[in-house]
Amino acid sequence: MVTLTPAAVEKVSSLIKAKDNDQLALRIFIKSGGCSGFSYGMALDEKKDNDQAFDIDGVKVVIDEMSGQYLSGATVDYVDSMMGAGFKIENPNATSTCGCGSSFKTADGAGKPGACC
Repeated sequence: MVTLTPAAVEKVSSLIKAKDNDQLALRIFIKSGGCSGFSYGMALDEKKDNDQAFDIDGVKVVIDEMSGQYLSGATVDYVDSMMGAGFKIENPNATSTCGCGSSFKTADGAGKPGACC
């Protein structure tokens, strides 16, 4: 479904460890909005009934059914540079992205553009 780079695995593992709750997983999701149609989201959350669940190098990852269709094949990385630190998603399903890097459009044009991130 999705891939986490070693840097992303390390960062997510440390965030979950700091919460001291072994039921937490990295939730990756999309929602309608953003300047291109969809925007990405991530949170530490527990698995829900209809989630797809994966274990990637010891990190639990959960994705809801709707988001899964648009995240298939995506890679999540964690980048720490002089320009800032944060997660970055490379998504093969995105046909175009916004300059903010957290909004994208798909070939089928799904999603409704909204205000820029």
